[in-house]
Amino acid sequence: MSWRPSLCFVRQNVSRTTFLAVCLTATGSVGDWQKNRAVLRQGGAHVNAMQRQNSMRTEAQAVVIGGGLIGCSILYHLTKLGWTDVVLLERDELTSGSTWHAAAGIHGLHDSANISRLQHYTMNLYNSLEEETGQSCGVFQPGSLYLAQTQERVHQLKLQEAKAKLYGMDFSEISRERAEELHPLVNFDGIKCIMWEPSGGNVDPSGVTNAYAAGARQKGAEIHRFTPVTATEAQPDGSWIVRTPKGDIKTPWVINAAGLWGREVAAMAGIELPLQPTEHQYFVTESIPEIAAIDRRLPSVADRDGEYYMRQEGKGLLIGAYEKDMRFWAENGTPLDFAHDLFADDLDRIEENIMRAIDRVPVAGTAGIKRVINGPMIWSPDSNVILGPVPELKGYFCCNGIIPGFSQSAGMGLMVAQWLTTGEMEYDMFAWDMARFGDWADKKFTKAKVQDVYAHRFKIHFPNEERAAGRPVRTRPAYGHQKAIGAVFGLNYGWEHPLWYSGVEGTEDTDGFTRQNWWGPVGEECKMLREHAGIIDISNFAKYRVQGAGAEDWLNAVFANKMPSEVGRSCLTPLIGVRGGIAGDATVTKLAEDEYWIVSSGMAERYQKRFYDMVELPAGTTFESMTEAMCGFNVAGPKSRALLQKLSNASFETDDFKFMRSKRIEIAGVECLALRVSFTGDLGWELHCKSEDQLRLWEALLDAGKELGAGPVGSRALMSLRVEKGYGSWSREYSPEYWPQEVGLERLCKLEKDFLHKEAVAEAMLKAPREELVIIALDEADVSASNADATGGEPIFKDGVPVGRVSSGAYGYTVGMSLALGFVKGGAKAGDAIEVMVLGQPHKARILHEAPFDPTGARLRA
Repeated sequence: MSWRPSLCFVRQNVSRTTFLAVCLTATGSVGDWQKNRAVLRQGGAHVNAMQRQNSMRTEAQAVVIGGGLIGCSILYHLTKLGWTDVVLLERDELTSGSTWHAAAGIHGLHDSANISRLQHYTMNLYNSLEEETGQSCGVFQPGSLYLAQTQERVHQLKLQEAKAKLYGMDFSEISRERAEELHPLVNFDGIKCIMWEPSGGNVDPSGVTNAYAAGARQKGAEIHRFTPVTATEAQPDGSWIVRTPKGDIKTPWVINAAGLWGREVAAMAGIELPLQPTEHQYFVTESIPEIAAIDRRLPSVADRDGEYYMRQEGKGLLIGAYEKDMRFWAENGTPLDFAHDLFADDLDRIEENIMRAIDRVPVAGTAGIKRVINGPMIWSPDSNVILGPVPELKGYFCCNGIIPGFSQSAGMGLMVAQWLTTGEMEYDMFAWDMARFGDWADKKFTKAKVQDVYAHRFKIHFPNEERAAGRPVRTRPAYGHQKAIGAVFGLNYGWEHPLWYSGVEGTEDTDGFTRQNWWGPVGEECKMLREHAGIIDISNFAKYRVQGAGAEDWLNAVFANKMPSEVGRSCLTPLIGVRGGIAGDATVTKLAEDEYWIVSSGMAERYQKRFYDMVELPAGTTFESMTEAMCGFNVAGPKSRALLQKLSNASFETDDFKFMRSKRIEIAGVECLALRVSFTGDLGWELHCKSEDQLRLWEALLDAGKELGAGPVGSRALMSLRVEKGYGSWSREYSPEYWPQEVGLERLCKLEKDFLHKEAVAEAMLKAPREELVIIALDEADVSASNADATGGEPIFKDGVPVGRVSSGAYGYTVGMSLALGFVKGGAKAGDAIEVMVLGQPHKARILHEAPFDPTGARLRA
């Protein structure tokens, strides 16, 4: 039954004030507009009274710019953690911009375990926030039904169900009969799986925002409405002057939470943020008799395969969609006079989505449309928040580009407050860290990615998935040749790097939770390298050069391990975080008496800059990123020595070129820095050359390798090879959440010397491990039945009790095992039988005593 005639009869023109009123009522779910208006007036009167009694502070511990949901949450959480001398500045009224018109749904589960934790915290806080402040948050939690129409969606939901059990959340599969009892108006035909989240629901946007504001004010924070920031000026002592028409404030911390104006506020400090607003529509129906006849609130419906969202609103329905035919807005800047404004509705764009919603809940097709909300949202390139201190500036913090704000607001505010008050968050939130983007994320890239993430908002993010929008951004000289021989590329901090080689130009990945089209070719690459040799492009690794008389002292003050004192030697070393965890890992090589070379994770380059900047360089000593100027290859495998020897007069024999040593040599006429290290766990060398020489070196290595049975190897094979060896990787096994003794790096922390955050790690290392990193072999019968390997994030159970999670997973092609690295607790140890929840289903497994490949390192040191 068509919804169009109802729309034509109901749609009408209203004044801005009336429209604002009905929209707040629609999204607020707390009664009528008069009540909301009274709340706003009461809150405003409170603020105005405070301003009359006390003029605006001239100094503060922090200044939050932006009075929307997130800005008020940050202010509230700062006061909760003890910073009460804080100020929030809002250019208009609280909730201006995107907050006031949000649909304000809340849910707990996310594909990321840490984001799930923060969403769970957010949902739990709303009720206690009401009690604490006396301000209603308009919390409705009738539950949410999650529907799967495809097998891939079933895999996703079942994996989330397993994660919920691991983290103590309530999210479980229910029968169709039970679902029909919960929501009798849904047509469940064609649904393969139904999950039930009892705590799902929605809140009142203005109520939540004002509750955060009230809680912050109660603890001494100041909130100044109608106070636009006109400038943010960095001072020589590292502080900031925030200028407003009502006066200036000096502060050590500026927090940009300006929502739709995040780009404009950042530009005042010389920052260009990768953000782009879009239009987004939902509508509210008139009262539906079938809903009016039910004496309870109905659950929301999450039918993401249908690409819409739906929940009860009053006695009708609220239905919204992320359509393919999306619209950008304010590409050249958000208008400064925009506040509680909306766009003209354009429901034709979302008609296909709405028709799918009507098929699922047929009564929606009989209802008139009461109001349409078409308002702006502002997106980052991957739809995650852009959060963290700007690495290039002191005292400037960003929290911008928030989409599921009402599910994440409290968690986000807590993380910001923790970082400011303690220097670090308790969780590894690199997925949100602004440092994941660099200046390569320009407007063109941002616009292309935002279009993709908007139009595919409900598309599953599969393991190992690479989305093509906006690419390529940065390529190396060998890119064209690699593409011509069938390289399939991934994105790493803007750089294209080969994932695997198909042999046919134009080959693309397939995506899914089970083994995909790359599984077989990657296996051949692994076997080639282990039996002969392989050539891996490692140009995306971060590379730095430190020069000067103070280089060794500076490096010893930064890194936990003792720096090599002999020219030509290398060492592995952790970089320690504020709480004593692993903020990074690196290989440091002494090239000359006053020169060192550092190699570390490429995607963490901007993130780790914060730590390097914490230790002042001695006079006359320089620290320089060489990532763009230099490229590199890892040549590894039992015949790697023979391959390199064909191209160089230098000797690669063990006595002449020992493990963890380096030399400057020529290979095929190209000057290279050769390091005898290999992340494959096999015999091998890293070769670093100037970028302009990369293609020549690449072609020479491939040509020399042909008669030895060697060839190109991608990073997916490298993942398998390093898991076979049990090697950890930054952002998976190594993160600020884990102490050195929990990941096997304690011997690399030399407490007899001083280094960055030594006190924190020394204290942490006195404690027993909370979890320990182990290597796991999955039962082949279970793996074969599911046609899937662990990939990361899967819960681990022992005797039905949750004991940990997988951090990395891959098939070990050269050892014949499906393997995983993971963290376990609760007494789980080597030899124990466990279960790994691959695809959300239990797979028998055992914890191994040692890595299955070359556990003694004989191949590595051959």
